[in-house]
Amino acid sequence: MPEALWPGERWSLDFLSDTFRASHRFRILAVNDDCSRENLCLMADTSISGARVAQELDALVRLYGKPASIVSDNGTEFTSRAIL
Repeated sequence: MPEALWPGERWSLDFLSDTFRASHRFRILAVNDDCSRENLCLMADTSISGARVAQELDALVRLYGKPASIVSDNGTEFTSRAIL
Protein backbone atom coordinates (compact mmCIF):
# COMPACT_ATOMS: atom_id res chain seq x y z
CA MET A 1 0.00 0.00 0.00
CA PRO A 2 1.45 3.40 -0.94
CA GLU A 3 2.33 5.81 1.85
CA ALA A 4 -0.24 8.51 2.67
CA LEU A 5 1.33 11.83 1.66
CA TRP A 6 -1.01 14.42 3.21
CA PRO A 7 -3.33 14.56 6.24
CA GLY A 8 -6.84 13.40 5.40
CA GLU A 9 -5.70 11.27 2.48
CA ARG A 10 -6.29 7.94 4.21
CA TRP A 11 -7.80 6.85 7.52
CA SER A 12 -7.29 3.42 9.10
CA LEU A 13 -10.01 1.78 11.20
CA ASP A 14 -9.54 -1.11 13.58
CA PHE A 15 -11.09 -2.69 16.65
CA LEU A 16 -9.38 -3.60 19.90
CA SER A 17 -11.02 -5.65 22.59
CA ASP A 18 -10.35 -6.59 26.19
CA THR A 19 -12.18 -7.61 29.33
CA PHE A 20 -12.69 -5.93 32.70
CA ARG A 21 -13.28 -9.27 34.36
CA ALA A 22 -13.83 -12.76 33.04
CA SER A 23 -17.24 -11.96 31.53
CA HIS A 24 -17.21 -8.18 30.96
CA ARG A 25 -15.84 -7.68 27.45
CA PHE A 26 -15.51 -4.27 25.80
CA ARG A 27 -14.42 -3.08 22.37
CA ILE A 28 -12.71 0.08 21.15
CA LEU A 29 -13.02 1.53 17.66
CA ALA A 30 -9.77 3.29 16.70
CA VAL A 31 -9.61 5.67 13.73
CA ASN A 32 -6.21 7.07 12.74
CA ASP A 33 -4.97 9.42 10.03
CA ASP A 34 -2.24 7.47 8.22
CA CYS A 35 -0.17 10.51 7.24
CA SER A 36 -0.11 12.52 10.46
CA ARG A 37 -0.56 9.41 12.66
CA GLU A 38 -3.09 11.42 14.62
CA ASN A 39 -5.69 9.41 16.48
CA LEU A 40 -9.04 10.82 15.35
CA CYS A 41 -11.32 8.61 17.45
CA LEU A 42 -11.24 6.08 20.28
CA MET A 43 -14.80 5.00 20.93
CA ALA A 44 -15.38 2.32 23.58
CA ASP A 45 -18.52 0.30 24.30
CA THR A 46 -19.57 -3.22 25.14
CA SER A 47 -21.02 -3.66 21.65
CA ILE A 48 -20.33 -1.63 18.50
CA SER A 49 -22.61 -2.20 15.50
CA GLY A 50 -22.05 -1.23 11.88
CA ALA A 51 -24.63 1.54 12.33
CA ARG A 52 -22.63 2.92 15.28
CA VAL A 53 -19.42 2.83 13.22
CA ALA A 54 -21.18 4.74 10.42
CA GLN A 55 -22.47 7.30 12.94
CA GLU A 56 -18.94 7.86 14.30
CA LEU A 57 -17.50 8.17 10.78
CA ASP A 58 -20.15 10.77 9.90
CA ALA A 59 -19.15 12.79 12.96
CA LEU A 60 -15.46 12.57 12.02
CA VAL A 61 -16.19 13.71 8.45
CA ARG A 62 -18.00 16.76 9.86
CA LEU A 63 -14.94 17.58 12.00
CA TYR A 64 -12.04 16.73 9.66
CA GLY A 65 -13.55 16.53 6.19
CA LYS A 66 -13.94 13.44 4.03
CA PRO A 67 -10.77 11.34 3.58
CA ALA A 68 -9.73 10.24 0.11
CA SER A 69 -9.84 6.61 1.29
CA ILE A 70 -10.45 4.44 4.34
CA VAL A 71 -8.73 1.13 5.03
CA SER A 72 -9.85 -1.58 7.43
CA ASP A 73 -9.93 -5.31 7.88
CA ASN A 74 -13.03 -7.22 6.80
CA GLY A 75 -14.64 -7.39 10.23
CA THR A 76 -18.42 -7.71 10.35
CA GLU A 77 -18.76 -4.10 11.52
CA PHE A 78 -17.16 -2.93 8.27
CA THR A 79 -19.10 -5.18 5.89
CA SER A 80 -22.65 -4.40 7.05
CA ARG A 81 -25.30 -2.48 5.12
CA ALA A 82 -24.88 0.48 7.46
CA ILE A 83 -21.32 1.00 6.22
CA LEU A 84 -22.22 0.55 2.57
